[in-house]
Amino acid sequence: MVSCAGFKFFRGIRSVCVPITTFIGLSLLLTWLFILYQPNHGPGKKQKISWQSWESIFVDQSTPSRPAINKPGKNQTLETGAGSGSVKTGVDWWNVSKPEKQIDFNSLPLDTWSPLLPHDTGLSEIAVSKCFIDPSLADELCNPETTQADDAIRGKWVRVWPNLNAEGGYMSGYLNLYYRRTRRQDVELITDIKLLPDQEQPSSDPEADHWHMTAGSMTHEEKQNLITELDVNYGDDEPPTTEKMGRVQSTRISIRRGVHLPPQAPPLHFSRDGKFKVLQVADLHYSVSQGVCRDTLLSPCVNSDNLTNTLIGHMLDVEKPDLVVFSGDQLNGQGTSWDGKSVLAKFAKAVTERKVPWAAVNLMRSLPYSLVHRGPKDIHGVGNYLLKVKSADASKTHLLTLYFLDSGSYSSGFSDFFGLFHATEYDWIRQSQIDWFLQESATISPIQRPFSPDTGKDMGDIWKRQDISDQITPTTSKLAKPNAMMFFHMPLPETYNKADTDPRTGKSLDVGISGQETAGNAKKNDGFFEKGILKALESDHTSHEDIPEVKVIGNGHCHLTENCRRVNGVWFCFGGGGSYSGYGKIGFDRRFRVFEISDYGETIRTYKRTEKDEVVDSMLLAGPGAPRL
Repeated sequence: MVSCAGFKFFRGIRSVCVPITTFIGLSLLLTWLFILYQPNHGPGKKQKISWQSWESIFVDQSTPSRPAINKPGKNQTLETGAGSGSVKTGVDWWNVSKPEKQIDFNSLPLDTWSPLLPHDTGLSEIAVSKCFIDPSLADELCNPETTQADDAIRGKWVRVWPNLNAEGGYMSGYLNLYYRRTRRQDVELITDIKLLPDQEQPSSDPEADHWHMTAGSMTHEEKQNLITELDVNYGDDEPPTTEKMGRVQSTRISIRRGVHLPPQAPPLHFSRDGKFKVLQVADLHYSVSQGVCRDTLLSPCVNSDNLTNTLIGHMLDVEKPDLVVFSGDQLNGQGTSWDGKSVLAKFAKAVTERKVPWAAVNLMRSLPYSLVHRGPKDIHGVGNYLLKVKSADASKTHLLTLYFLDSGSYSSGFSDFFGLFHATEYDWIRQSQIDWFLQESATISPIQRPFSPDTGKDMGDIWKRQDISDQITPTTSKLAKPNAMMFFHMPLPETYNKADTDPRTGKSLDVGISGQETAGNAKKNDGFFEKGILKALESDHTSHEDIPEVKVIGNGHCHLTENCRRVNGVWFCFGGGGSYSGYGKIGFDRRFRVFEISDYGETIRTYKRTEKDEVVDSMLLAGPGAPRL
């Protein structure tokens, strides 16, 4: 039995504790909503990259000109296959005169911000709205004022999701651009934007400022001059500057006029003399800012991102690759890449300017000359796909397979509670990816190897131009899948296993620098090497030899590791750090790995080119003369 005094005691505690508990709980909720919570839009949202055909709008109106899009003429053959000094006369089977894909512009949504949609519909109104809560949580509270009649005539307000006030902090609120888009013929549409200096007011005469143009029966040229999309980018990475870099970065408003589809990469193919070259670029670590130089004697060294771009441009000019592979960590993270869209537009600048096809181990499919694919949605990661390199003759024979897998960054777990902690364990290639790889490998048809091009068509003497030293050593013909290479960012545990021994010399098959840093593989492992790589054989009928289809795996992640080591017949090759923005070591030059594939896919050779233009560790990985299994 409890006394009345006891009841009064507990009632008094309840009267005090309940309000306190409620207050604390509400405070924690508000703290999470407005300070800790950062909505994750997922890979698709982050990859809405506006390629650089857009104009950046500055207060001083010094707008750079738009780059022209060069397209092959009706009877013109686009020259590709520049690598290894190959014959650059195009291919027989790629029809460059085929009509462009038709777009149903009327099917594109008017009330969704998606800057990669090829809208030809102009904007009727632009506004800036400030809100003290995240607009993604309550758009209706943050939108500019409107009425149903205005929505019907000018269109609904659409928010450009990058926050103009991103570096002002949560307490300073959200500042967003909004626009309306309409297909009505009786509404004036915007043809220009002017950013005014502080305290300056716009003209009271819109006609004098050319703010609007009358819609209706516009000519094609007038329609191409309409502003059809807005975007927000951060940073000021070009031209190079020597100004001290502070925390606050430039905010740029970008506009797109008319419809501009990014130029497409030509299909990958060997040259007529059987050569194909791949340049691997690893670990750029670019930031929204201009980047900070790390671990280099280069002086002066400011604006490390641009200096790295200059270095990449030099490598492209010297090596002239047919394909560039970015093998991960293009973004620096660590609070410096808070707007991934602004950063990713940097890294492909050098290849875009030179119209070189490129691929990456994550999703950036909408940039110019990109060959990247999203990959199956039901497979772990984003960017599991393959590319086929074909012959230049009319047979279009598949001669080389390039696999790309997403090895992830960090695995998620309980430590990511309320955003206060972050996972620290590296991710790994999962079972669903292993299954996908084996399925894809099983669909690849064997070819007669070594391959001989179809000379039935009159090609003159072009097939005879290769030097006698380049001829394939006489060997037994076999029916087998083409050789394959694979790229992903994070190394496998087997990368650090004991190397194979060269049966001819008895030496370890491990060439290059390793051991300068700890192993970079994930702690967990679903057995990709044993269950995937070693199970996918090039043929079931080659004298009962279990020869893996994948001959080379290219990795990044470890900037001070750049060796090639063969384990169980498969070469693991690191790219080595190639960026001044990523960590390095004094005396260890930045470098890039090159893969030269010749003899129509039979021979694979690799070497590294350093920032001092030194070529080091040239070695044969596969083909006649390579160490046998």
